Amino acid sequence: MSAVLPPLVLSIQSHVAWGHVGNAAAVFPLQRLGFEVLPIHTVQFSNHTGYGQFRGQVFGSEHVREVLLGLRERGVLPRLSAVLSGYLGDADSGRVILEAVGEIRQHNPNVRYLCDPVMGDVGRGVFVNAAIPDFLRDQAIPFANIITPNQFEFELLTGTKLGSLQEAVKIARQLRGRGPDTVVITSLATPDIADSDLGTLAVNGEGAWLVTTPRLALHPLPNGMGDVFSATLLGRLLAGQALPQALELATATLYALVEQTAEGARDLPLVAAQEQIVAPALRFLAHPLG
Repeated sequence: MSAVLPPLVLSIQSHVAWGHVGNAAAVFPLQRLGFEVLPIHTVQFSNHTGYGQFRGQVFGSEHVREVLLGLRERGVLPRLSAVLSGYLGDADSGRVILEAVGEIRQHNPNVRYLCDPVMGDVGRGVFVNAAIPDFLRDQAIPFANIITPNQFEFELLTGTKLGSLQEAVKIARQLRGRGPDTVVITSLATPDIADSDLGTLAVNGEGAWLVTTPRLALHPLPNGMGDVFSATLLGRLLAGQALPQALELATATLYALVEQTAEGARDLPLVAAQEQIVAPALRFLAHPLG
């Protein structure tokens, strides 16, 4: 009797040898949730840039294209259940990813493409190649099924400054009209969210939901939080969870990992706290919004 193969997820983003960002943050959670992950690295650094100094290189679009070609030759691409993209070294690599997603959709129209539009954050500003924001806004976002910007990135994508939750819901619904079925905004801190909390908002064709979690007093906050969240959310959705439940579980996992991060650490304790990926100890409810 042949074994049932786990679903395949292609993850194309940065990678570091030390720490947990990009693929070094996304691959393990997806594996713990039962998925076979095929990582393609857009950069290979010694460590993430939050440490200040780092070594390594950015891979060009030809590197991404060559690895995808090898997967095509192995007959792997038509078997994919999802594609996840994160930090890009350049816009050309992003265009190669979109070409691959388009090809995969010809074989499997139900494949899900989650685009985490990594561009920047509050306090750091934009930290990607200057061509990336336009590429994400004009090409990647319309092509994606699911997007997971933080509030800074969402405002950059939409040219807005969010003044309330209702405004965030309204603009997320407008953004859905440009292509993505599901819009998730992380690190949400509008004036109507308590200063002691952070929000995560999810909007799809069925509704809008908000999860709030207490802010944790860690300085600095560990890097890779968005990468872990996006991977975990995708895994939960692929496992059949509805969006509100997937949102609750992904948020609970990330909160538990941050809570267990040692003071002063720059990375999440993915291995030490891995049970929180599969069965998070806490649960934060997703509240429906009008």
